[in-house]
Amino acid sequence: MRRFGLLIVALVLGGCGGATAPPLPSSAIAHDGSLQRHSVGLGKVLTSKSGQVFGYDIDQSGKDGVLATASDVETFDQDTGRITKSFPRRPSGRISFSADGIVAGDVGLITRYVTPKHSIYAKRFYDVMNPVTAKTFTGTWTPPVKDVQVEAAGPNQSTSTTAIFAIELKNQDMPILFASNVAKNTFGKVFALDPSAFSLGDQPQVAQDSTTGQAVIATSPDGGRVGGAAPINVLVDLQTGKQTQWNGLNNGPFGAGFVNGLAVDSATGVAATTTELNAQVEFYDLAQETGTATQLPCTGSSSQYNSGWGVTNDSVNGLFLVSAPIYCSGSQGSAIVVYDEKGDLVESITGFTMPIGVGGVAINPSKRMGWAVGPQINQLQQFFY
Repeated sequence: MRRFGLLIVALVLGGCGGATAPPLPSSAIAHDGSLQRHSVGLGKVLTSKSGQVFGYDIDQSGKDGVLATASDVETFDQDTGRITKSFPRRPSGRISFSADGIVAGDVGLITRYVTPKHSIYAKRFYDVMNPVTAKTFTGTWTPPVKDVQVEAAGPNQSTSTTAIFAIELKNQDMPILFASNVAKNTFGKVFALDPSAFSLGDQPQVAQDSTTGQAVIATSPDGGRVGGAAPINVLVDLQTGKQTQWNGLNNGPFGAGFVNGLAVDSATGVAATTTELNAQVEFYDLAQETGTATQLPCTGSSSQYNSGWGVTNDSVNGLFLVSAPIYCSGSQGSAIVVYDEKGDLVESITGFTMPIGVGGVAINPSKRMGWAVGPQINQLQQFFY
């Protein structure tokens, strides 16, 4: 899922710059099937025809992508950045959409918000695009619990079962977790999570280890406060609900604060997080329950302003991509900072304009290409790494 908040915070750019790794060649596939070479850096800009983007994703095994706006859903070509279709036609003004992501088999999951007359509270319905290349809704997905808001789906495009983290809207936003085959509209057991540790106020970040069949959650049960307790890392077995928990790193004079982002490499059992108060990226061995941390470029352990946010894993190339909305002091705009799984810096791709609070980027590892939010709220930015 590549969502970001409904309220976009503008960036104020200025100050000194920072070092950027030299461009390295990467590849993408042309329309005729030939191999094209791309240097690391920015590519095309996609502009939605319908306004602000509320979630997007791309198929990691194909060339299609999907995004949602308040008024429609749009499919696009991830190579060219061209919108290929907008639908549904002329929806009611009381209907809006957000994209939860693409799961295995190029299956898109879309939230449809319907606000009844004489009400300000929308009801949630879930539509499926199976596949996204159908360029339309092909069915519905019905969660096993009524009146839920899906907060995270996977991310997982490698196995048929996807971890779903959601809240029960009419049950005091109780956090729940379950596995689902979205394409077949089937579900595993529903597990209630402790609201004192997994409420939205604790800013839980959710990923999936498809090798072990576990959801991986990093959360800040102390509310992310200055000088607060360490974040916690939790593994949840998606069949039994069994939880394994240990403390995350809490470095810096103010501690770690909120966990801003999380990604997992299911092939190696390595997870990476970003934390808010110390501008650090943490790398964890999930089996050993151990971790190390590194500072983002141009930062110290109290550089809250320059902290990273979303994290995305490229398991094909053994990389983690970190979204840095205010890179260094902002003179180079926003950046995507790329690390290997040992925590060594590979490169920093600068020149983006990202909102604070942005989630992880959407990538196609075989092409070493991806899409990020920006530069405007109705746009996506292509890049190569």
